[in-house]
Amino acid sequence: MLDPQDLYDVDPTVAAQVTARTEEAGAGPVLLHAVRGFMDAGSAGQLAVDHLIESMPVRRLVTFDADQLVDYRSRRPTMTFDASTWVDYAEPHLAVDLVHDDGGEPFLLLHGSEPDVQWERYVAAVRGLVERFDVRLTVGLHGIPMGLPHTRPVSVTAHGTRPELVADQPAWFGRVQVPASASALLELRLGEQGRDAMGFAVHVPHYLAQSQYPQATIAGLRAVERATGLDLRVGALDAAATDATLEIERQVAESDDVRTLVGALEEQYDAFARATGRTTLLAQSADLPTADELGAQFERFLAQHADDDE
Repeated sequence: MLDPQDLYDVDPTVAAQVTARTEEAGAGPVLLHAVRGFMDAGSAGQLAVDHLIESMPVRRLVTFDADQLVDYRSRRPTMTFDASTWVDYAEPHLAVDLVHDDGGEPFLLLHGSEPDVQWERYVAAVRGLVERFDVRLTVGLHGIPMGLPHTRPVSVTAHGTRPELVADQPAWFGRVQVPASASALLELRLGEQGRDAMGFAVHVPHYLAQSQYPQATIAGLRAVERATGLDLRVGALDAAATDATLEIERQVAESDDVRTLVGALEEQYDAFARATGRTTLLAQSADLPTADELGAQFERFLAQHADDDE
């Protein structure tokens, strides 16, 4: 493996600030990570990053050489062409910022583009930063699509390197195999090293997976707050969540068929809740369409509605 430290540069002034605060407090900072990868339903993680960067004091601590980690042919950045000139380029980035929460508590935020290549080297680089800055807990956040209605409370799947880290969280899954991510690999490798790491996968109604869903960001950041003690100013997202709810309800109200579909999803959800612990969880709702079928019909309706508005 090539030297992981060659993947990034550290601002020495900001690094000294982090180290001094750790020595003063007797404990290192939390590292929160939400990189943009193949899975972030409802933009739950990205909205969290945007909220934290826009609403709190931020200083750049680490800058990764994204050019070594991005496969431009598989995930092409966008450029802006104006009349006869190229005027802008959305350059990929990957960085760690020093952020201070609403009470002045410092924490680290890893954000940007998920590496396409050199995952083990990237993970080794982050592990080195965790060691250097004595990070006490690493926490990931992203959204996943689920067959749940938007009219029910947002739920979260928690995972961690020790059972004690997620002891108060309900388990939604048994043993499953899923496509890997750099963030999941980071948590696995930190656990193998004996370091505390955990993550929150927020459940987003799958018919809203491609839309921004602030409710998921709120649920995820609340879970992070409970796990870390940080004050992440989550209430500032309430207005965006209210607007999103009103827009969803407006579109639902325009179709009797869609209201029926949402009602069926609600019935599935409630049947699941009632049947927790039974051998066959959905035995009482066998005549309902599957969540995937309902979601597909709802997505078609929303797409048609968008076309009609143009």
